[in-house]
Amino acid sequence: MPRPASLKRTSLPRSKEVLLLVDVINPLNFPTARDLLPGAVAASHAIARLKARLARRGVAAIYANDNYGTWHSEFRDILAACSSLPGERGEIARLLAPTGQDLVILKPQHSAFHSTPLQHLLDRMGAEKLVIVGVAADMCVMLTATDARMLGYKVWVPQDCTAAESERRKGDALRQLHGVFKCSVHAAVRRRA
Repeated sequence: MPRPASLKRTSLPRSKEVLLLVDVINPLNFPTARDLLPGAVAASHAIARLKARLARRGVAAIYANDNYGTWHSEFRDILAACSSLPGERGEIARLLAPTGQDLVILKPQHSAFHSTPLQHLLDRMGAEKLVIVGVAADMCVMLTATDARMLGYKVWVPQDCTAAESERRKGDALRQLHGVFKCSVHAAVRRRA
């Protein structure tokens, strides 16, 4: 079947290292979101700085975003809805909105690998190392990182680029990722003493 004229074929970038942004475009519309929001705001600024730094090195970015149960929507609809939210929730979406060269997949479950084309994309890109950022550190980020390790990728989950509903939950998840799954969890920005 011929491709419609409005669809331009693009090639996947080659990138041994890939930045994977998990659920960063997020309406934060659930009962405990108020607990997550302060950490998400701080993480979003760290993510934006890291993304810019990695982009200068030619590192590709893939957004793996929940569809929030809206099965008839596309990512651009989710981005528009989140960007129009008032306050910090909208600010996060506007700050972290993907650029034209970023790739986007929608995920139906917690892990970005579950029932998505992510592994196929990474294979085609030649990826060996994933930098995984986003929310929540103790759920979607953690499950994505553990799946990535089981698939043989090197994984870095920068602690300052994640958030959870409490510092304890975030800390527990990062300790598990580092201690059991051998993920690097050092901060993206080293603080000077």
